[in-house]
Amino acid sequence: MISSLRGRVASASGGTLVVDVAGVGYLVHATPAFVLSSRQGDDVFVHTALIVREDAMTLFGFATRDELDVFELLIGVTGVGPKSALGVLSAMSPIEVARAVESDDDAAFRRVSGIGPKTAKLITVSLAGKLVAPVVAPSGAPVAAGGIADDVLAALTGLGWSEKLAGEALAETLETADPVAAASVPALLRLTLARLGPAQSAARAR
Repeated sequence: MISSLRGRVASASGGTLVVDVAGVGYLVHATPAFVLSSRQGDDVFVHTALIVREDAMTLFGFATRDELDVFELLIGVTGVGPKSALGVLSAMSPIEVARAVESDDDAAFRRVSGIGPKTAKLITVSLAGKLVAPVVAPSGAPVAAGGIADDVLAALTGLGWSEKLAGEALAETLETADPVAAASVPALLRLTLARLGPAQSAARAR
């Protein structure tokens, strides 16, 4: 069982990454957000699920453990295959999935390509009680089971940023971003990466 990969991004396009681990390239199916945040030549850490079928072995990869956990829960639902589960996580963050399940909002899943009404309802019923939606702290900062900030920091260091630089950018993002806009791992990751871009340029200029 391949549960994770640490290596160099050989290529990133469409919905796949090729991660070079000691000279062996692993093709990993991932969400568009993760692929877009991965830069060729950078080191990356990927949480993975290996799906074995009679005719193929396919790796699905995620930036955070939360995404992998939700993926594994989704593929356990009748009618939800790995590609459909990846489609859900491409359209919704783990927090949004948890909120939809908690509120029995099957309409949120019907908006995902490939998920029909019956399957959407099965998702909310099957995952009820298995996911915990986040709460909002008095300061307005989102707080989730597992810790959104911790997951984003882990993703950033996995992408090659130093913990110090990533932590500073993450703290600044949390202070200035709209709490709603930064209430999911993918959203907060995108906002922090946008802040890190200028930071990297400034550092190189010095």
